[in-house]
Amino acid sequence: MLTDRYNGEHSTSDRHAVEAFERAAFEFLAHRPGAGPLLDQALEHDSDHVSSVALKGFGSVLLARKEHVATARIFAARAIAAVGARPATGGERALAAALDKASRGEWLAAADILQSRLVDQPLDAVALKLAHGLRFLAGDQDGMLAGTASVINSWSPSIPGYGFALGCHAFALEEHGHYRAAEQTAKKGLSFEPADVWGLHAIAHVHTMEGRYDDGIAWLTQTSPVWASSNNFTFHLSWHIALLHFSKGEIGRALELYDREIRPGLSDDFRDIANAVSLLWRMRQQGIDTRERFAELHAFARTRAQDSTLVFASLHHLLTMKACGDCAGVKEILHTINRLADRQTGDQSSIASDVGVELARVIAGLTPNAGAHAEFGRLARMTSRIGGSNEQRDVFLRTLALVAADDGDRAGAESVLAIRHKLKRETHFAGIVAIRIEKGIESQAVREVA
Repeated sequence: MLTDRYNGEHSTSDRHAVEAFERAAFEFLAHRPGAGPLLDQALEHDSDHVSSVALKGFGSVLLARKEHVATARIFAARAIAAVGARPATGGERALAAALDKASRGEWLAAADILQSRLVDQPLDAVALKLAHGLRFLAGDQDGMLAGTASVINSWSPSIPGYGFALGCHAFALEEHGHYRAAEQTAKKGLSFEPADVWGLHAIAHVHTMEGRYDDGIAWLTQTSPVWASSNNFTFHLSWHIALLHFSKGEIGRALELYDREIRPGLSDDFRDIANAVSLLWRMRQQGIDTRERFAELHAFARTRAQDSTLVFASLHHLLTMKACGDCAGVKEILHTINRLADRQTGDQSSIASDVGVELARVIAGLTPNAGAHAEFGRLARMTSRIGGSNEQRDVFLRTLALVAADDGDRAGAESVLAIRHKLKRETHFAGIVAIRIEKGIESQAVREVA
């Protein structure tokens, strides 16, 4: 058995394969673009190198697009066959079994398998990062924090990957509103692993949620030489800077960043789409003309209208359809999410049933008029189920609050704002909602008289 520097255990006897995988693991942990070619190198040395096969499969899973599902299943079958053909290690068996579950849409079950692996080997950095990422994508905030908290005390500065482990823990802390602890933990992690853009990113979230906009802009600008070499995470961190400028009322600067750094090319990656859509939708809510930029995103929304791989992605495409006035497109995505809810298999089906269908109906303008305030509050509390971060999902909290306000539902709007305020210290939007509530009440009164 050979062990890589990140405590992955390999049944292969080929050191070159393990060394290539080790370099790929660093690229994966650091959100850099070089993992794929390095995994291919490992497989050139050992075509049945289980960890490399599995990590390539997880790469397909995490893309969360329907055309990659079949690829993930091929890699899962290949990993399971490789495990059966040799005396595999516990880590390899866990990776293969977890990939098999993940390729079938059972992301939380996959994360549980990886978490079980961490009971035996809490220092397996790749297993920790994968479990963390799957729970993030599947909307399991509690599992994210429980997972990192259960192992973090086993780590120490002398263990390679310590900074990456602290970055995962810091982000989980931030998503639970433990902002001081999150910032301290992330900075500690970066002192050991400066390449950890996930921990760097956790600090940017803290700045945003605490309303420290200038600090956030300064932090991301200062650290840009680090994250500029990452994969499409560069677009996401540019999105964070643009949101900070937007929060300061610097709309021109935010749009400049949108054109130059958030949406410089025609990417169909759901993360890139979410960056673009959620910024434009926020601007649209405040009366800023975003029609031309939404038009570019509309073609991708049309292409993805029947893709039910990820509810989070479908809801962002729905925002685009709504912004572009594409009623047929809105209906098509509603139908896709309803079909997914009816399927009753896989994590995303459960998410669609629990919150996706109802949230989509609100976006589409199909929310009930009277007595809906309890429903708005319930939906706001449930948005964490769709995955992503609190800041990414804030676009949906804003939408729920404004829909309730325009409907004259003061209690509904205020219940959403109360949930939002627990996460984010920002008052400007609350003022916008207050004005819209009064107009909504007036409109409701006119409708009742008529």
